[in-house]
Amino acid sequence: MRGLENRIAVVTGAAGGIGRSICRRFIEEGVKILAIDVDSKSLDDLRSKLNVGEERLSTAVVDIADYGRVNEAVEKGAAHFGKLDILVNNAGWDVAKPFLETEPDLWDKIIAINLRGPLNLHKAVLPHLIAAGGGKVVNVASDAGRVGSSGESVYSACKGGLIAFSKTIARECARNNVRVNVVCPGPTDTALLRSFVGEGDYGQKIYDGLKRAIPLKRLGQPDDIPGLIAFLSSDDAGFITGQVVSVSGGLTMSG
Repeated sequence: MRGLENRIAVVTGAAGGIGRSICRRFIEEGVKILAIDVDSKSLDDLRSKLNVGEERLSTAVVDIADYGRVNEAVEKGAAHFGKLDILVNNAGWDVAKPFLETEPDLWDKIIAINLRGPLNLHKAVLPHLIAAGGGKVVNVASDAGRVGSSGESVYSACKGGLIAFSKTIARECARNNVRVNVVCPGPTDTALLRSFVGEGDYGQKIYDGLKRAIPLKRLGQPDDIPGLIAFLSSDDAGFITGQVVSVSGGLTMSG
């Protein structure tokens, strides 16, 4: 895709299923990456699998809910690469339970990772994109934030909030040549989704029901997501901002 060679991207949740696929696609496109994840061993494995040096991939072990650590990692990454061009907020976490079976401590953790984390990244990265003359932000939300999802009430609230936040930042930063768009995966076969199955019969019912409901009759795979993210990060998407695109096998058709 046009305009990705030698761009610098910050990717959160980089060592997870979708995150690894995003990083692999970016490396293939010539993008250099600051890969952020809370799991140091998985980041080491990511580096080994991608088989590139520090000049292409820098890693940082960070809890994205901690603004101080986020800002420190972003500043080090910007100093290492000389600038930042792209932000992909991909990190996410949830537990599948009916809302009335959840407690405030769980709400706080879900909100910290899925909403406060992306806010922290925007606050830390946007000044660098503006200083570079513009850039791209791709926020990975969820169809749960567009249409709701049983068992994911607080997660859905966070992802819906991220969608609304993204549209607002797209408006605020358009004058700075920063484009902000949202990718909403539908049910995708990742560790997060598989963890729902581990929660018992309720999670298994959600998993099976979603698979049956998808018109393409399969769950999404991590490799189904990066193509759209690469496109929205490229010069080919230079006149696209404030948009929300579902990648769901047709589960949530609208229009």
